[in-house]
Amino acid sequence: MAVSHEIKSQLAKLLATEDLVVEHKNVETACFNVHTRVLTLPMWDGATNQVYDMLVAHEVGHALYTPDRDWIKEYKISPQFVNVVEDVRIEKLMKRRYAGISKTFYRGYNELSDNDFFGVECEDVSKMNLADRVNLHFKIGNFVDIPFGKDVEMPIVRMIEECETFDDVLLASEALYKYCKEQMDTETKTDMDSLESQSSSSSEEPGDDSMQQPGETDDSETSDKDDADLDTPSYEQEDKNTTQAGETNQEPEVNTMDALNDAIKELTSNGGIENVYIELPKLNLDDIIVSNKRIHEECDEHWENPHDPSIFDFADSEFLKFKKSAQKEVNYLVKEFECRKSASSYARATVSRTGVLDCSKLHTYKYNEDLFKKVTTLADGKNHGLVFVLDWSGSMGNVMLDTLKQLFNLVWFCKKVGIPFEVYAFTNEYPLINQKSGIRELSYQKKEGLMCVGEYFSLMNILTHNVSSKVMEHQMKNIFRLGYYFSRYALYPIPIGMGLSGTPLNEAMVSLHQIIPQFKKTNNVEKVQCVVLTDGEGYCPKYHREIQRSWEHEPFIGLGSIGPNCFLRDRKTGNTYSLNGDWGMMTDTLLTNLRDKFVDTNFIGIRVLEGRDANPFIRRYCDYDQYSKMEKLQTEWKKQKSFAIKNSGYHSYIALSATALGNESEFEVEESASKTQIKKSFMKSLKNKKMNKKILNEFIELVA
Repeated sequence: MAVSHEIKSQLAKLLATEDLVVEHKNVETACFNVHTRVLTLPMWDGATNQVYDMLVAHEVGHALYTPDRDWIKEYKISPQFVNVVEDVRIEKLMKRRYAGISKTFYRGYNELSDNDFFGVECEDVSKMNLADRVNLHFKIGNFVDIPFGKDVEMPIVRMIEECETFDDVLLASEALYKYCKEQMDTETKTDMDSLESQSSSSSEEPGDDSMQQPGETDDSETSDKDDADLDTPSYEQEDKNTTQAGETNQEPEVNTMDALNDAIKELTSNGGIENVYIELPKLNLDDIIVSNKRIHEECDEHWENPHDPSIFDFADSEFLKFKKSAQKEVNYLVKEFECRKSASSYARATVSRTGVLDCSKLHTYKYNEDLFKKVTTLADGKNHGLVFVLDWSGSMGNVMLDTLKQLFNLVWFCKKVGIPFEVYAFTNEYPLINQKSGIRELSYQKKEGLMCVGEYFSLMNILTHNVSSKVMEHQMKNIFRLGYYFSRYALYPIPIGMGLSGTPLNEAMVSLHQIIPQFKKTNNVEKVQCVVLTDGEGYCPKYHREIQRSWEHEPFIGLGSIGPNCFLRDRKTGNTYSLNGDWGMMTDTLLTNLRDKFVDTNFIGIRVLEGRDANPFIRRYCDYDQYSKMEKLQTEWKKQKSFAIKNSGYHSYIALSATALGNESEFEVEESASKTQIKKSFMKSLKNKKMNKKILNEFIELVA
């Protein structure tokens, strides 16, 4: 069965009980950066779930208990020996921390033992050095008999077993190393003595011609011996040189540790696509937000002296007409909000005794013990704030005016109940913001692994609560003119940069990471609601990646495409999200990240749909086995021209018909109208009011 790396990442986080950052990459061995708290795990695709869980638990043990300490300067010990002892300690502490994890280690090591990961199948364990036997004893000692000497070796084994701190580990490692070193030197010396003995005995063997009379010499023998001594060293001399070198350079090794590491490397998958972990940049809001004052100064300046003053008459008269007709919906919103707010306060009300006798109850003293007056304390409601994000893309042209009408209803509601708000329209058409450099620049310092937010992305602060009612009405009239221009093809010009553009919706979601906390701090509110009004998905952004170009010395930071191997990582929450390469679901992923980060914020989506887009939109959020749910939403769409999706990135994703949105809800008929026409007009008005109330109820339910 294929291993899910993201599930194993969650396992590592749960075991670590912290916002640990876990990365699965094409590396041979696991490592943990104690400064960045990043645990990098190999993709052990060849491992079973039991072995994978055991390896993850082992690495988390190092993350939790192994300190960032440069011990090599204090102790002259081979790192292998410290690793052996530290493995014993961290696995013991993990078993102590999680009682059930003992079975994970038992089953995992049982499988490694069966598959001879330690390379002991053809070896005599009793002849291995103590470090190898200690490593085997504490890892697979349940499945292989490991002998120890009682007098000297067992005290060292018990010392290793009783390690609680890293200082204990260093002391035990030193004792283990010294013992193995002494044993190795002793064995080497014994071998050398044996070789010397063999060499001397072979040189003294007598032959038939070896017996000579005094004074007699064999010239040929002498000549041959001298040549041999000059040309090549004797066996004894060669072996002595080797031993001397060995005494200075040779160190004891833990062969079972090397065998295990090599075997685990074989489990890793190095042929797959490398996982890419992407983070969101921290944007400088001053570089991307066009101020409310600047927007309306440009509008006023552009429309100050039109060649024909009457060109705005239709737009302005329709605005005044809409404002008058919208008061019913606004009042309905206010009433529902206050009712829900009061109900919430009474639900959290507390009743306490005052300590003062209630004279009206004195006559009941014989059977009633509660004779004191009581007081009811209503809990204060939380301060609310609203952030609106408006789609200013070209596809919104035909429905922009009707979308603005829905937005204006909500803005008037906020103004009436005293809720602070800001309205931002996202675009990539607004002209140069950074006047110092003379060119458009990124609003952050680019580096490898950051999601790209293009230099042409801007947020126009078209409406704000920080103005008087008179100024507010003037600003809404300006925005209404823009919407009228797009939807009704008006003949007056609009300011440069305020035309409709592409759809940088995802970039707007990224900017909310800075906008929401700044809005809360500036307006001193406890709870922020975010409303996004759009008619489609944004395009998939890219990410920054380093590449080395042959003609440059320094790496060049270019752009890479987000694919199925990409994951969004949030270091503050510790969560990782698969980006799976589906550009249509990118916004939902970014919203899920926002919801995890801002738990007290509701994210409400208002999606404007053409009739032909309703069914594909429903199918996106309904699997084929959810036929009844799909059928219910389709029925709602046919009857009410609206429905709400609850399983998207938004808390509630409200779909509205673009056609129904533009229909007036006022009941108006001509004097000469027939009964049939009156009935038809009345039913149409009733239907539109019903749709509006459904939308408003959904909104108030989340906001109140």
